[in-house]
Amino acid sequence: MRARRPPVPDFQPEIEAIYAEVARRALPRDCQLRTGCCHFRQTGRTPLLTRGEALYLAKGVRAAGRTQLRPHPDGACPLLGRDGRCTVYAHRPFGCRTHFCDAAGGMYPRKHVADLIHRLETLDEKLGGDGSRPLEGALASALKD
Repeated sequence: MRARRPPVPDFQPEIEAIYAEVARRALPRDCQLRTGCCHFRQTGRTPLLTRGEALYLAKGVRAAGRTQLRPHPDGACPLLGRDGRCTVYAHRPFGCRTHFCDAAGGMYPRKHVADLIHRLETLDEKLGGDGSRPLEGALASALKD
């Protein structure tokens, strides 16, 4: 039996502040709802989430009426809907917000967001996280909490 973690402190305001700040720092990109970056098996890249990001994403998943993840049949993000759009776009993690999609303009330079990454890591420590983890495992764990 898995030990339950202690109650989670209120993390949501800090995550939302970090995400709002990255939105204010938006770099020129040409995303136009491209979903190439959502196809993890094809790109070989999966967003890494801290515990706070995973907990925030889990709130979005639950708000969308889901309680668990189902693998996407072609190896894409399990949150990619049948219509090809993100089903939890407002709750998407930092990696998705900073466009690691090459077709849209590539990843934000680390120097542009290093302070925000540090804030995510600090929050991760406060929440008893163990560092960034791939989206699917991090989210599955957060959905159990």
